[in-house]
Amino acid sequence: MVIENLKGGYRFIKGGGPFSSGCAAQPGFEIVHAPVHPFVSLADGFELVEAHLKEHGRTIDALCGMHLRIPQALTMKGFEEFNRPYIEQLKSWGLEVDGANPVARTNVALEVNPVRESMLAGFYYADNSDRQTATWVLSGAAEMRIGEGGRRELVAAGDTSAEGIRRKLECVIEGLGGHLRELEVSWDQATTVNLYTVHEVHHVIASMLLPAIGMAAEVGVNWHYSRPPVIGLEVEIDAHAVRREVILSR
Repeated sequence: MVIENLKGGYRFIKGGGPFSSGCAAQPGFEIVHAPVHPFVSLADGFELVEAHLKEHGRTIDALCGMHLRIPQALTMKGFEEFNRPYIEQLKSWGLEVDGANPVARTNVALEVNPVRESMLAGFYYADNSDRQTATWVLSGAAEMRIGEGGRRELVAAGDTSAEGIRRKLECVIEGLGGHLRELEVSWDQATTVNLYTVHEVHHVIASMLLPAIGMAAEVGVNWHYSRPPVIGLEVEIDAHAVRREVILSR
C-alpha cells in the first residue's frame, strides 16, 4: 500500500514493522542521501538529523530513510526492544502518516570491527528540486516471505549452503522487485545497491543478482561484510536512486 506524505514531499510503502518498505520523491522534490562519517551514536544522530534539515530549510517531515549499525544481530525479542525507543523518537517528531511510519530503514551489524553501541550511518530526506529524474530509497530486505494467514516465514531457514544462499537471495530480489513496482520506479534507476551478508555469494552474483538489477549492474554492488539485524537472517539488500549526496561529519 503506497501512501502520500504531502508534508514530507514523498510517497512510501506502508511496512509491516517499525519502518516503511521504501519511498520515492513526489514531483517537485528529490531524495537526498546524507551519509554520516564517522558514524555517530543514535542519540547524537537524531540531533544531527534535526539540525541538518533545519539548516537546509526543511522540516523533520522530510526525513524518509535511516541507515543504522548495531553491535550484533539480535533475538526477535531484542529487536523489538531496540525498536521501541526508535519508534518513540519518530512518533515524537510527528512523522506518522495515516497511522504508518513513513521512514525507510536499514539496520545491520558489522561482523568486523563492530560498533559498541547503536549508531547512525546515514539518512535520507526529500528536498525541493526541479529535477525530472526519479529518486527513491528501499529499506533493507532479508529472506523473509509472507506465508499462509499472513505469517512471516524464513526462506531456507538455517541453510547457508550454496543452494540455501541462492534461495535466500532469490526471495530478497523478488521482494525488492515488488517494492519497486509499487513505487512505480525501477532497478535501472538505482545509483547504489548494497548487499549485506557474511556468506559466500559469488556463485549467485553473476548468475542472479546482476541480471536482476538491470542497468544498475553498471554501478556494481557494494558488499558489506555484515549481518542482518535478527539472528537467523543471513542475507539483506537495500538500494537507492539519488542524484545528490551530502557527507556529514561531527
